[in-house]
Amino acid sequence: MTHHAESFQTLARTGRVMAALLAAAAMWPTQALAQVPARFYWKSLSGGNAVPVIFNSISGNSNPFDPAHIVAPDAEFDATMALVGYAHTFELFDRAAMGAILVPMGRVSATGTVAGRTANQSASGFGDPTLEFTINLIGPLAQKDLADPLRYEPGFSLDLLADLALPIGEYNSDQALNIGLNRWYGRIGAPIVWQLGDWVPGRRTTLEFLPAVWLFGDNTDYLGGQTLKTDPLFQLDAHLTRDFTDRFWGSIDGVWYSGGQASINGVKGSKLNNVGLGLTLGYSINDNINMTFGYKSTVNDSKPTDLRMDAFQITLVFGWHPLIEGAKRLKSE
Repeated sequence: MTHHAESFQTLARTGRVMAALLAAAAMWPTQALAQVPARFYWKSLSGGNAVPVIFNSISGNSNPFDPAHIVAPDAEFDATMALVGYAHTFELFDRAAMGAILVPMGRVSATGTVAGRTANQSASGFGDPTLEFTINLIGPLAQKDLADPLRYEPGFSLDLLADLALPIGEYNSDQALNIGLNRWYGRIGAPIVWQLGDWVPGRRTTLEFLPAVWLFGDNTDYLGGQTLKTDPLFQLDAHLTRDFTDRFWGSIDGVWYSGGQASINGVKGSKLNNVGLGLTLGYSINDNINMTFGYKSTVNDSKPTDLRMDAFQITLVFGWHPLIEGAKRLKSE
């Protein structure tokens, strides 16, 4: 136990104890611009836990609770969204892995004009919970003890990602606007982290990508028994991140959507081909609590059929690891 306490002190001095765990668990809600945060797929010590609490204020011409981003050209959506989740890191086949669940809740309203008349709809409650699993395929082996984070450098890291949303959120088939989607959906992706330069706290720089494909089941009870179908949607996330200090970092974010053509009873809508840009700032308050501020907005949204969305987000993530908490107690004694 003395050796563990000494290892903990060394880790704390390097600023790597909880920063990596918290960064990996700061879940960006898939519904809000369908984009994960920078540094989400950094690896941390196996056996860690995190609970994120996420607040979003979102506006645009698409339902923020729906990752298909079906555009309603003559409508204006406003949403207040909160998400609570749990993430756990573990080792699988000597590779770093993570399992997580995220539950959205909140309120969304929409105002639209049809034949010169203004109509309003709103929905509130719980959305569809999302399950996520990731496992590293290329990169350093899983971190299993307190000394491993000292040796960790991502280099070039490639993961396999799988998300699945459970269609159990609140849904009303009599209206188009809902928080639950009444259909299965999910994505398959390949997160990439590319280390640029030395891996020294305060100077760490990464270039990160997430190519992914969203897949959607059919909603056969859309607006009173109609069938809503959505083609696969391709999404590419990109982040350039940089440490400012041991605890403070920032990221320039980008996202591109392509495809996702929706149809109602065979009548097809338009495909997405949109780009969004944003900025994320993160700060580690202490070894267990991390905070991030983020803003995202679409940029090529001048046409009525273009996706238009603005999202402001604040996250608080509480993370812990039994080994580290035990070492902290030993140190205090």
